[in-house]
Amino acid sequence: MAAAGVVAEPKTKYDRQLRIWGDQGQAALEKASICLLNCGPTGTEALKNLVLGGIGSVTVVDGSKVEASDLGNNFLLDEGCLGQPRAKSICSFLQELNDAVKAKFVEEFPAHLIDTNPSFFSQFTVVIATQLPESSLLKLDDICRKADIVLVAARSYGLTGLVRVSVKEHCVIESKPDHFLDDLRLHNPWTELKQFAKSIDINDKDPVVHKHTPYIVILVRLAEKWADAHDGNMPATRQEKKEFKDLIRAHMLNVDEENYKEAVDSSYKVSVTPGISNEIHQIIDDDSAEVNSSSSDFWILVAALKEFIAKEGNGELPLEGTIPDMTSLTEYYVSLQKIYQAKAEFDCLALEHHVKEILKRIGRDPDSISRAYIKTFCKNSRKLRICRYRSFEEEFSSPIVSEIQRYFTDEDYSYAMNFYILLRSVDRLAANYSRLPGIFDSEIDEDIPRLKTVAVSVLSEMGLNGASLSEDLITEMCRFGGAEIHPVAAFVGGVASQEVIKLVTKQFEPLRGTFIFNGIDLKSQVLML
Repeated sequence: MAAAGVVAEPKTKYDRQLRIWGDQGQAALEKASICLLNCGPTGTEALKNLVLGGIGSVTVVDGSKVEASDLGNNFLLDEGCLGQPRAKSICSFLQELNDAVKAKFVEEFPAHLIDTNPSFFSQFTVVIATQLPESSLLKLDDICRKADIVLVAARSYGLTGLVRVSVKEHCVIESKPDHFLDDLRLHNPWTELKQFAKSIDINDKDPVVHKHTPYIVILVRLAEKWADAHDGNMPATRQEKKEFKDLIRAHMLNVDEENYKEAVDSSYKVSVTPGISNEIHQIIDDDSAEVNSSSSDFWILVAALKEFIAKEGNGELPLEGTIPDMTSLTEYYVSLQKIYQAKAEFDCLALEHHVKEILKRIGRDPDSISRAYIKTFCKNSRKLRICRYRSFEEEFSSPIVSEIQRYFTDEDYSYAMNFYILLRSVDRLAANYSRLPGIFDSEIDEDIPRLKTVAVSVLSEMGLNGASLSEDLITEMCRFGGAEIHPVAAFVGGVASQEVIKLVTKQFEPLRGTFIFNGIDLKSQVLML
């Protein structure tokens, strides 16, 4: 085992990524310790991305020496590396990419390390297992689950590949969905927001004021007017929503008033159903929300959230406290910002009180959960996600037959399912013949029926007796000969590193199933198995 020194550098070089996952995300990356098993092109590409991103430390486990074939598909190796330990050479080049990252290597074959020293893996945050056969992957998954270590399995094989995450439970606060409705509470405005809206005359004939009244104010005022004329109800039917838009347009003085156009476009927000989403309901009703002294901070906050909803929230979640850009006078916009921020702060203080009370009840320090963490939780309470993964053993021994049959019969997913079966089958064949199919050109014709026989056996184990795979794909898998083609390896390794960043920073939602890359049709799909 060898280690390279570290020289701290300013964080300015991480400026772009800080804009995505912030200081907290970067701090999590810099504390993380990653173990890579096998540093072929797939593993090297994954680790390269993490090293450039400023991961804390990496350990490369590989027992191979650099051969001439490595030079054609691994850009971190050159002729000077021939005959050298592959793990050592890769570590040396990775260190050149970012000397702020601690890099070390273990010159040992991963399968042997898994069998002889399972406790080795308990020191890591994430283990990335690349090109690992099924038998070793099952053992490693069991080891990682017992130690609460995240496992990311990645494999490239000719023109196909897969990535799969395995961990008992992964809780995400900052899931950052691409599209999410602004939390403006126009369907249920609180007292201060209603008072501010009433302080502005939306019938003011001054063209400057009228054109720069925020659409939030317009909607609060007109929603109240609508409710007064409809027994306290908001627009519900399609016709009512059309009439409400007409009511907004009737208050326009000129056709070029952007604020009123924004009000029309956002008019549906007054009709949002009060309460919380089904996904959040499932989280607060989860058994883990019944907390004790060993519960994680996340679940203690969920327990506090449940109490907040029942009490101060009156059935609603804490307010996020941000508003979008809109046409407005500066003073109006700033006032609105302060009103939303004050409400969010009030809700956060109320939740914090519940957190401290719960911590007292379970015998923990009331101040053991930071205010910053509670504030982040409040701001993202609508976007909480819980990801729970089946173990590889469960996936292989207890297949969800209905899902597998659906994928097989779905023309759009059938190739992905075929590749999944074949990637498992090549390992079975390799275990019997001590080599992957198609390694020798002279035996491809013999390997095709052998692989087909093994694949039929795998299908039978999965409850798909009588099902058949594409003959063309079976032939292609043999022609691949287990090769790691660099473009495919770079793509699969890139997806693996992306998932590691999500898992380490606990931001964005990681893959929930098995990611399959089909390089023949250039398609990527996720199978929920």
